[in-house]
Amino acid sequence: MYLVIIISFLLLSFFVGFISDYLNVKNISDELPQEFVGYYDADKYKKSQNYLKDRTKFSFISSTVTLVVSILFILFGGFNYVDVFARGFGYGEIISGIIFVVVLYILMEVLHLPFSAYSTFVIEEKYGFNKTTIKTFVSDILKSLLLTFIIGIPVFALIVWFFIRFQNTAWIYASITVILFELLITFIAPVFIMPLFNKYVPLEDGELKTELEKYAKEQDFKMKGLYKMDGSKRSTKTNAFFTGFGKFRRIVLFDTLIARHTVQELVSVLAHEMGHYKKGHIHKFMIMSFVNTIIIFFLLSLFIGNEGLFVAFKMQHISVYGALIFFGFLYTPISMFLSVIQNIISRKYEYEADRYSVTTYKNPEAMIEALKKLSVDNLSNLTPHKMKVFMEYSHPPILDRIKAIKNLNN
Repeated sequence: MYLVIIISFLLLSFFVGFISDYLNVKNISDELPQEFVGYYDADKYKKSQNYLKDRTKFSFISSTVTLVVSILFILFGGFNYVDVFARGFGYGEIISGIIFVVVLYILMEVLHLPFSAYSTFVIEEKYGFNKTTIKTFVSDILKSLLLTFIIGIPVFALIVWFFIRFQNTAWIYASITVILFELLITFIAPVFIMPLFNKYVPLEDGELKTELEKYAKEQDFKMKGLYKMDGSKRSTKTNAFFTGFGKFRRIVLFDTLIARHTVQELVSVLAHEMGHYKKGHIHKFMIMSFVNTIIIFFLLSLFIGNEGLFVAFKMQHISVYGALIFFGFLYTPISMFLSVIQNIISRKYEYEADRYSVTTYKNPEAMIEALKKLSVDNLSNLTPHKMKVFMEYSHPPILDRIKAIKNLNN
């Protein structure tokens, strides 16, 4: 029964994604929206549509391969082979569990590596986005692996220990541990983790820094500083973000973003990001994440030691660490549902942040101009299908955002 349920969930997730992508590509319109006349010429607009088609085709192939490999790995007892290997060293439950998940993680990375390389060096290169060298690509993988092992393994081992030691109440301790860990990462990531991948230098003195600091002061927004990130090291795409909390908050602008936008547009983008903080969106999302963590561990506790679940994966031995991995397959539909709910809330918050930017900086034209440039520079899809938006978009379609901003002034 569990085997049928798990494979059904995998197929459901795949086909929902496939239908969403199919409708999204079919929804492409050759007619350029009036808002973007003058921003796209015929060739560049066609290029944006081809980019969507290529990314969608690539996503379908990679997800199909992942689905087939996952199902075959389950049906032919792949998890059991890895477990037998892990137990062969003769260590206890926790060390065996660490070996088990490390081997699975490496196998997963090996499977995804060709797709990641193709995405970076073929598709992104084809459309003029890629700036990543092979050296940077390999370095990123090795750093990510190292961080995963250094940070992830101790947390995983502690969770396994909780369920061995406390059993029925372990989900409480596991939830608290992961929540505290997430909070810790929020504070240390900007200082210790993110600089491993990119250079962050203080924004140089000038009109941009003066205007950003002036606006932040007017909004009583305390921060650690303004930084420029070498986003051009990997891609020509543009972005900006906040990181950290309290007085440790940092404003980070991609160097590519600074190069393509006016000071007024950049302040508008900053005002939007600041709106997320002022409206409490960041804290609300963190609370939702914490609640989700508690739900996951509570439900997981109901399946620890479930013999039927281990039979589905053709396992010879029942283990806590195995239950942690296998429960993830059962959680797939719940995860999909919560993701849709989160995206609905996120789109609502994006409208609120746009409104905050426009009403506090009082320059709607600059915000609209920034949104248009961001869309063009990133070859964003201007006419996504409603199902694609509903299922996957954390931000509203760009034309809807522009329309909402214009309505604020009517």
